[in-house]
Amino acid sequence: MMSILGLLFALISMALSLLLFVLWIWMLIDCIKYEPSTGNDKIIWVLVIVLLNGIGALLYYFIRRPERIKLTGQ
Repeated sequence: MMSILGLLFALISMALSLLLFVLWIWMLIDCIKYEPSTGNDKIIWVLVIVLLNGIGALLYYFIRRPERIKLTGQ
């Protein structure tokens, strides 16, 4: 029974890690492609996403991306 729970935990952990990695790549590409190049915003957000990994991608997704879409429509 314990080995089945361990296997289930490992599979769930791998799935969540894969989803977080996909989100990270998606937000990095989104920032590089669509973030306006005025000022240092693009450089700062790329550094936040790269250096903070999943947390940086989540910050960009929930904080900056909706604001950018509202301002630029992209």
